[in-house]
Amino acid sequence: MAASTACFTYRTVGVVPRLFAARSRCQIPSVPLSGSSRTDLWRRNCSSGREDRTAHFGFETVSEEEKAKKVYRVFENVAQRYDVMNDAMSLGVHRLWKDSLLRVMNPAPGMQLLDTAGGTGDISFRFLEFVRWQEAGRARRAARSLQTVSWQQIADVYRSRPTGDGARAVVCDINKEMLKVGKQRADDLGYHTGLSWVVGDAEELPFEDDSFDVYSIAFGIRNVTHIEQALQEAHRVLKPGGRFLCLEFSRISNPILSRLYDAYSFQLIPVLGEVIAGDWKSYQYLVESIRRFPDQEEFKALIEDAGFYKVQFQNLTAGVVAIHSGFKL
Repeated sequence: MAASTACFTYRTVGVVPRLFAARSRCQIPSVPLSGSSRTDLWRRNCSSGREDRTAHFGFETVSEEEKAKKVYRVFENVAQRYDVMNDAMSLGVHRLWKDSLLRVMNPAPGMQLLDTAGGTGDISFRFLEFVRWQEAGRARRAARSLQTVSWQQIADVYRSRPTGDGARAVVCDINKEMLKVGKQRADDLGYHTGLSWVVGDAEELPFEDDSFDVYSIAFGIRNVTHIEQALQEAHRVLKPGGRFLCLEFSRISNPILSRLYDAYSFQLIPVLGEVIAGDWKSYQYLVESIRRFPDQEEFKALIEDAGFYKVQFQNLTAGVVAIHSGFKL
């Protein structure tokens, strides 16, 4: 069912029990460890039932509450220039990465997408455009099948097709400023149906169990305080057979490329942040947060631990980013 463009704030889920206080919370270690050692430490922390009260904010160690506030302020500060900075930082390549995510997703009419940390709407807009493209193709094929009819009858074929065909994208983000920018972009681009805007936390999603066909999160999961909890929530809200898709910065295996990438990231990106967005510190944090995020194999293990099956990843641009995929069975 197509939904009108709207902005909602969900506070409770009603019948769904929310027992997050009983869930273990794991902290990324504050000292560099090998890949296997770091993954083992996360798992030991999760299974121990111990509640850590500190978290990483870039290279800093802060309290969990402080991290949540700091991350919120980062995206509140950069919201208005977020898309411009994405183009500047990646030289426009982020558009190709997102297009690759959509090709992997392969949206279909009637699909229900939850775009988590989707702020400015890039993934959801691509999703809706992909479905519209499929519909236009069906209409063209239907028109070609009409061999001896008038131009008016052919035009009626196009007019009668259902826009969106029931496909729906829900953009969920904890940051109201990011959602505000996304909703304005939707109005400017003409996305008025099949799209909803929800204020919500990736670690405690305001949706019932088994609600969505696809869960996507692009460049957002490294900013949550408890990655494993966000993954559990993704699993909960997906329907059986639903798919988890994550596009996130990852690890370059080539040492020469890695050094070049580090030099670019630490020396140029904060400068671009200051020049374009007037905010050096926020982009310094974003660069540091990439280095603190688990590598491809570590993150794959975390996705599997959350209950997903057939988990795999695809590196893009030599591993600068990776698309992770898994299914709820």
